[in-house]
Amino acid sequence: MGVYTATALASLAIVVGLELLVLRTGIFRTLQYWLAMAIVMAFQVPVDGWLTKLSDPIVLYNSDHMTGWRAPWDIPVEDFVFGFAMVSLALMLWVRFGRHQTRNKEHA
Repeated sequence: MGVYTATALASLAIVVGLELLVLRTGIFRTLQYWLAMAIVMAFQVPVDGWLTKLSDPIVLYNSDHMTGWRAPWDIPVEDFVFGFAMVSLALMLWVRFGRHQTRNKEHA
């Protein structure tokens, strides 16, 4: 397994573990979260596809560090895993600490 693949999978495991064991925001059970992820994907596919297209790439990857599996428009599957982990973590922290901040302001 390549470094890019391993770090993508590790980031996924860490973020899912944080949600299930530590933050416990419940976002994975909400329609809003999945709609937000669909919106992110709607923008990620054309942009990432343009950046990574094999015919004229702007971003180059070392094939020794990844699976080599590519989805629409030559996007490495690891990019989707990293995107999922990054956006999920941002949303989880926003929900967790945003609610905390709002509660503190209400009690002040």
